[in-house]
Amino acid sequence: MRGTLMLIWILIVCLSLSLPYHPKPVKVTHLHFFFHETLGSENPTAVVIAQANIPSNHNNSSVPFATLYALDDPLKIGPEHDSEVIGNAQGLAVLAGTNTTDAVMYVDFAFTTGKFNGSSLSIFSRNPIREVEREVAVIGGRGQFKMATGFALLKAYFINSTNVINEYNVTVIHY
Repeated sequence: MRGTLMLIWILIVCLSLSLPYHPKPVKVTHLHFFFHETLGSENPTAVVIAQANIPSNHNNSSVPFATLYALDDPLKIGPEHDSEVIGNAQGLAVLAGTNTTDAVMYVDFAFTTGKFNGSSLSIFSRNPIREVEREVAVIGGRGQFKMATGFALLKAYFINSTNVINEYNVTVIHY
């Protein structure tokens, strides 16, 4: 009994000496940039790395179902080809809709200049790429975006047979 009382006394003393918890304040950051993707040229930034062996008549889309792409796309301040590069988006996208052109994407948006140099955001979300405007989920980050959550609003800015430029407006909640 005496040993139990001594242990309780030690615990009370130790707990009373502990420092109070002060969580970091939550930050909300808004980012705006352009995602530049080049397909099928001399220097592509997105390439097919796997494709299912499915006859095309089973798919109503212009791009085959179950096609897997690897991405390494520049992020730029503006839509112009010669805009300043502020980072790159690296990851994977798979065309996952049998009757639509829906992609499921996992992409890490790494910033290489400016206030967020060395930080990145992770997006893992369904992306209905035929829609002009869409929303994808921010599920994490590193650097200044630790514990990030949020969303990105995408808008198709320019599309042709070899180039895609999407405008990103991102809202990030982080610590």
